[in-house]
Amino acid sequence: MNIKALRAFRLAFSEGSVAAASEVMHLSQPAISRLISGLEAEIKLQLFDRSGRSLTPTEEGVAFYREAGRILDNLDEVPRIASDIRAGRTESLRIVTMPRIAQFLSAPAVAMFTQEHPDVSVTLDVRARREAGKWLAGREYDIGIAALPVSHPDIKTVPLVRVRALAILPAAHPLAQEASVTADQLASDTVIRLMQGLLLRDQLDDAFNSAGVTPDATHEVSSSQLACALVAEGAGITIADEMVASAFGDRLAAIPFDPERWMTFGLLLPRNRKIQKTAEQFQEKLAEHIAHVCRSSLTMHLVSRQ
Repeated sequence: MNIKALRAFRLAFSEGSVAAASEVMHLSQPAISRLISGLEAEIKLQLFDRSGRSLTPTEEGVAFYREAGRILDNLDEVPRIASDIRAGRTESLRIVTMPRIAQFLSAPAVAMFTQEHPDVSVTLDVRARREAGKWLAGREYDIGIAALPVSHPDIKTVPLVRVRALAILPAAHPLAQEASVTADQLASDTVIRLMQGLLLRDQLDDAFNSAGVTPDATHEVSSSQLACALVAEGAGITIADEMVASAFGDRLAAIPFDPERWMTFGLLLPRNRKIQKTAEQFQEKLAEHIAHVCRSSLTMHLVSRQ
């Protein structure tokens, strides 16, 4: 595949015009257009709609950019990678994590790791859980951290911590001081759910369905963080966990949900290739951080390694 054509597509997409891509790449506009047309012919997709005066990405073009975005972005990293290899700086660690644990688990563990291994180049990327296994299996990353289970033939999982589901309420909510709450008690509130296909959405729906309760009103959002942000603004209640709710401090009340529901989080590791030393060292720091968090938490427990 023509790398110059990929770069031309990326620039035309991100900058919004062939003219802008032409200026960055120091090529004529017709040359940029030919590169993009050649790429379209090679991958058999129409990436741009050329019917108007402006260059508009098609749905196929948006999907291609979204899926191939990291690969396209990494094209500019090739000179740096070559420079690092020439200088003997080849140690690196590429981590993928899901959004709801990035701040609470992944970032502190990365900070601990980099303090002890300052010469290791670390990449920490955030991907949806349903995508993390695919990117790890595709060798884009060395290690993943996500909610389990993750089913992929090339991925093995290592459970680390169990987290109890909590009802997330505005701090001034009438139930904010309760020891626990049930679906019945929350049915009259506006419930903020995640979108279909997300793990926490399935768990929330199951909690209400098991109780035979249908919320009076619901909203849908794409992430737990956004759900908690809406709760903090008084838009309703949601079901999440301590890791997400902690970012909002005393603006939220996090009350154990009854009956208990638990979620497991752990490592995603490549099944068919050797785990590199830096990944093993990072695992140690992640386990250390999780153990520290669990010691001061009533809703997070280490998974037994017996």
